[in-house]
Amino acid sequence: MGTRIQRQSLFLILVAGFLLLVRVESIRFDLESSHTKCISEDIKTNAMTVGKYHIVNLNEGQPLPDSHKVTVRVRSAYGNNYHYSDHVSEGMFSFHAPEEGDYRACFFASDHKPSTTMTVDFEWKSGVIAKDWTNVAKKGSIELMEIELKKMFDTVQSIHDEMFYLREREGEMQLLNRSTNSKMGWLSFLSLVVCLSVAGLQLWHLKSFFEKKKLI
Repeated sequence: MGTRIQRQSLFLILVAGFLLLVRVESIRFDLESSHTKCISEDIKTNAMTVGKYHIVNLNEGQPLPDSHKVTVRVRSAYGNNYHYSDHVSEGMFSFHAPEEGDYRACFFASDHKPSTTMTVDFEWKSGVIAKDWTNVAKKGSIELMEIELKKMFDTVQSIHDEMFYLREREGEMQLLNRSTNSKMGWLSFLSLVVCLSVAGLQLWHLKSFFEKKKLI
């Protein structure tokens, strides 16, 4: 019974790790002239990330207006640039994240008179799913089964790395909890000392008052 529970727990951990590693964010949003819209994605070190974006043509069969252009910039949490496109209607970016943290993709629509609103489709993938397996198959001339095995191997490797990452974060959280508990203990002790000191001063003051009034 215990072994079965352990296996179920391990399976849930692997599934959770896989969901953390394979992230697909696909959104559609409106962007007004002279406004900026930023989207963030938490990416691990050395993880592959791919983003594609385009302005939606709401009038099918008609060309996009010249005003429907955006400037796109992708930055890391440390301010390093990984993609920049100016005055475009579509584009994409892909890179291996050398830094861990929140990456921000910002879309800016330049000022236009009269003001216009455009709709942007943006898809952002990170992790194993971001790899282009079609190109891998073409370059390696490998069979479908080998592709599936490689996908599984990369997925397991990513889950393995994620589990070590979560273990490190758990250790950091434990150290933080211990430090917080220690500080709270000292704060409680100091609060008790202050309360006892104030109570002692109050008793001394009352005793002095009663002695002056010759009540005791």
